[in-house]
Amino acid sequence: MTSVEIYTQKYCPYCHWAKELLTRKGVDFREIDVTEDRQMREQMAARANGRSTVPQIFIGGTYVGGCDELYALEEGGKLDALLGSGEGQPA
Repeated sequence: MTSVEIYTQKYCPYCHWAKELLTRKGVDFREIDVTEDRQMREQMAARANGRSTVPQIFIGGTYVGGCDELYALEEGGKLDALLGSGEGQPA
């Protein structure tokens, strides 16, 4: 399965929901907590095209977006393919 990175913050319900979906699907992910790490948060924003909200999710080399985009991929039937191959771009 493709590597998954998720930038999170403590007490963030959207982070919890995104991690819950990934866990339910049996996906191992690397969680990067940016709660008290300004430098890591800046790195996240740079990788996420300037977006500074959490969560920010990367699957393989593909920037997915946040929780809403992750659930949209799931509802559209595209998340499994992205997780399986790590190739292509979400619609």
